[in-house]
Amino acid sequence: MSAETPPPAEDPRPADPADDGAGGDGSADAAPARPARRPRSTRESLGSIVLTFEVVVVFLAALVIWGLSREDGGAFGLPSWAPLAAGGILIVGLAITIPLLRFEWAYVLGWALQVLLVASGLLNPAMFIVGALFGGMWAYCMIVGARIDRARAAHAAAEQDPGKEPA
Repeated sequence: MSAETPPPAEDPRPADPADDGAGGDGSADAAPARPARRPRSTRESLGSIVLTFEVVVVFLAALVIWGLSREDGGAFGLPSWAPLAAGGILIVGLAITIPLLRFEWAYVLGWALQVLLVASGLLNPAMFIVGALFGGMWAYCMIVGARIDRARAAHAAAEQDPGKEPA
């Protein structure tokens, strides 16, 4: 190990966050400023958390239902691969819905997926319980997330107009 340490390198980024490096200094190595990220609502964040956990649980449940259907035949006379296909379709639907939660219509899609998860109890009765638990979590997150978002919006509006009382 050397006794001498090199001097710290200068940061090539501009000191002013509003300055994007395109000023008159001509530095080509300055990184361009990234656009600001869209703020996520609490409802969107909570919904994406629930859907992400559902992806894992549906994957494992599809494997369990598939393993049970191989021994004694599929439910309703379905082929043994049907639980894997249905689980895969539900997983894809859940995974696609997560980034779409920025749109209001995606919450309706989330409710439809909750209904499908409860309906999977027809293949294995334990899925009625799993579907009810996730449906309850989804409902709670939608209700509480919307309440928190409304409170934040009212607080932000009160900060904008300090003389005005929130409704």
